[in-house]
Amino acid sequence: MQCDTVDLYKISEVELRYKSKVKASERPKIAQSTDAYAILMQYWDDNKIDFVEQFKVLLLNQANRVLGICDIATGGITATVADIRVILVAALKANACGIILSHNHPSGNLTPSNPDKEMTAKIKEAGAYLDIKVLDHLIVSREGYYSFADECTNLTPSKSLPF
Repeated sequence: MQCDTVDLYKISEVELRYKSKVKASERPKIAQSTDAYAILMQYWDDNKIDFVEQFKVLLLNQANRVLGICDIATGGITATVADIRVILVAALKANACGIILSHNHPSGNLTPSNPDKEMTAKIKEAGAYLDIKVLDHLIVSREGYYSFADECTNLTPSKSLPF
């Protein structure tokens, strides 16, 4: 068997780092869906919430303290595409133990669609393989929100979402 010499300048180096700017005890803690909604609304683009759909993820540590907020996607008037791999890469890079999914409905209708439910279940299942818990999914508007966890929306593989 012959091995060719590898030109190391043609191979990308991957380095994993995590650098926090804030002490864990100073980060906001999510104890219930109203906490998540309040934080999300502080960061939501006020010029887009009634205009186009956006998908964001709250990244949480083991104690449900916010590590960060990640903008995943901006779509059109009726939909946006949230790539599961991008969501999980963000969670892994932040060393998150849990995530809270969120997206807005520009129409103001807070009822989750079947695609919303299916996508949430799919992300929850994918996260379970990496021990990253999907704690909730909020559909937000300027006037309020819908919480999958509060409404006990069935999200396979597990029916309950801990807070």
